[in-house]
Amino acid sequence: MGRYTVRRLLQIVPLLFGTTFLIFVMIYALPGDKVTRLTGSEKAPSAARIAYLKHEYNLDDPLVVQYGKYIGKLATGDFGLTNTQQPVTQLLKNEYPVSLKLGLVGIIIEAAIGITIGVAAGLRRNGVVDKTVLIVTLVIAAIPSFVICFVLQLLIGVELRQVFHLPVSGISRGFPVSFLLPGVCVAALGLAVLSRLTRTTIVENLRSDYVRTAVAKGLPRRRVVGVHTLRNTLIPIVTQIGSDLSSIMGTAVVTETIFNLPGIGFQVAQSVRAGDTPTVVGIVTLLVLIYAVVNLLIDLLYAVLDPRIRYE
Repeated sequence: MGRYTVRRLLQIVPLLFGTTFLIFVMIYALPGDKVTRLTGSEKAPSAARIAYLKHEYNLDDPLVVQYGKYIGKLATGDFGLTNTQQPVTQLLKNEYPVSLKLGLVGIIIEAAIGITIGVAAGLRRNGVVDKTVLIVTLVIAAIPSFVICFVLQLLIGVELRQVFHLPVSGISRGFPVSFLLPGVCVAALGLAVLSRLTRTTIVENLRSDYVRTAVAKGLPRRRVVGVHTLRNTLIPIVTQIGSDLSSIMGTAVVTETIFNLPGIGFQVAQSVRAGDTPTVVGIVTLLVLIYAVVNLLIDLLYAVLDPRIRYE
């Protein structure tokens, strides 16, 4: 287990280099003058101002040199400055809690609803509940996340405003109320996939020999389902939830923009439009680190859920 953990941690290094360089290249390839994007609304920046910006952001250097200097700063914990001369680390500190709360609400909604309806459908295979779950989740999976966001805003914010009293923009009512509707949006696709996965795994486990043996021994159905079936269903469920953490961060770019949430996703959208390379690369670096660590924790959790699994 120890060697496996060290090996996985070392794999994070080339992953960081690859993702940061890829983002660097994509931002570098954006059309338009780099200085113009940095000055923003400034009508006619002076020659001294232009020279300062070129020096500060190494704009006169080749792409590889720019990337090398950025990585050198990144190794010391310096993520650089945004186009507005604000430290990227301070930006992340201010906006990451919003995205973290959104992700937390989304994962809770996904796990609570997805696992529940998946188990209900799996235990009643080919029944009304099973067929309903399969149809509804198929429809949800086929709808783009931004469409779900707009539909929820229309229904909850306009048509049913007097019933739910939920905010459809901003974080004026704090946590968790302001994050409920956005949380449903980021959880929708993962919920559909998780419920179908849970249903399929339950059905397969109910056909397995160890479940048949437990039934033949006369064990109560609650014990057969709760201990023998659900425990062996947890591994694919945990894997799916772990992978959904990264997809939730991706969906947050659209969701936070639509619901006007000042989080990392909203900032990514703004920074890409502005060509703010340090901000985009800094946010992506943080997300890659989170994704790598979460996946490592999930892999280590396998050994807890199934003692037969070893990584030595």
